[in-house]
Amino acid sequence: MLALLAASVALAVAAGAQDSPVPGSRFVCTALPPEAVHAGCPLPAMPMQGGAVSPEEELRAAVLQLRETVVQQKETLGAQREAIRELTGKLARCEGLAGGKARGAGATGKDTMGDLPRDPGHVVEQLSRSLQTLKDRLESLEHQLRANVSSAGLPGDFREVLQRRLGELERQLLRKVAELEDEKSLLHNETSAHRQKTESTLNALLQRVTELERGNSAFKSPDAFKVSLPLRTNYLYGKIKKTLPELYAFTICLWLRSSASPGIGTPFSYAVPGQANEIVLIEWGNNPIELLINDKVAQLPLFVSDGKWHHICVTWTTRDGMWEAFQDGEKLGTGENLAPWHPIKPGGVLILGQEQDTVGGRFDATQAFVGELSQFNIWDRVLRAQEIVNIANCSTNMPGNIIPWVDNNVDVFGGASKWPVETCEERLLDL
Repeated sequence: MLALLAASVALAVAAGAQDSPVPGSRFVCTALPPEAVHAGCPLPAMPMQGGAVSPEEELRAAVLQLRETVVQQKETLGAQREAIRELTGKLARCEGLAGGKARGAGATGKDTMGDLPRDPGHVVEQLSRSLQTLKDRLESLEHQLRANVSSAGLPGDFREVLQRRLGELERQLLRKVAELEDEKSLLHNETSAHRQKTESTLNALLQRVTELERGNSAFKSPDAFKVSLPLRTNYLYGKIKKTLPELYAFTICLWLRSSASPGIGTPFSYAVPGQANEIVLIEWGNNPIELLINDKVAQLPLFVSDGKWHHICVTWTTRDGMWEAFQDGEKLGTGENLAPWHPIKPGGVLILGQEQDTVGGRFDATQAFVGELSQFNIWDRVLRAQEIVNIANCSTNMPGNIIPWVDNNVDVFGGASKWPVETCEERLLDL
């Protein structure tokens, strides 16, 4: 406003000088104070002292005066601009404090400040604040958009979603593996004993195969072996290759060792067509050892389930069905009327370690023998007591004339195995 006033005064002075020039007089343009302007009193021209001045000097003086006036006006404008900025800042703070009230009470009122002329510096600052506000809102929108995209699982973050899913699947897999490991450990604990027995049987079988591959050199003599039946099953057994002829008397002797309980099972059985219990020696459950002839039974006073080697002999004759029982060379029992006048039928199957329900089969695991057998011999007569004593105390080696104990006459099945047997003297020491 002051700048416009100064410019108007300068133009008026120049116009007066052109329209009514006075000879011998001059005009000097000076800055008017504000109070003179408001009073409406123009200052009269003051003639200069001295003689006449040339037009160049007058012009130079006018230019200097105008330059000085311009400098003063710039200073004034700067001071006014600072004042305007300070007032504008105070006004903005006032508007900020009153903004809450204005939204609630005067939301529809007229903005009376909108028509006021604004300083360019203030406009720039206002635009800067507006731009900053827009920038903040834009960043907020971008953040919300990014959060929505993440929650919706759009293709942009598909890898992150996939990794989370894979992590969940991996944790589920690890839990399942841990459960399977626990089940495996439990199963291993429950079946460890059976597994050990099975492995022992397989090892014995492997060793037997190795022995067979090497030939008969595994034993010092053809009868120096034993048959091992370590498990109470229905598939471990030995089989005598030769069969029996028709017999009217017999003596059966063998060495055995067992600690099975209850009952040692069936050391041997002989079955023929039509009669599975033609000859059977069995200790089943808590019953005493029994001798069966043609399915007739005699209980024998023998006790051999102490885990030591024992020499057992039984004799029988069809005449009056007489029988005798010997343990370790001592006669412990005798009787008669055991299937009297019944000849032993020929052509049957002789099995070691199992009781036959049919010829050569249908074994019952509860009746299986568990232990070791050796020196199984059969004669077709009743041996004298002294002969049995001599066999039991190792003073006589007398193979059976019907069934001798030789390696090539005995086959083993189902995991049963053949091993070198202790010498007769060693077996005696075990008694």
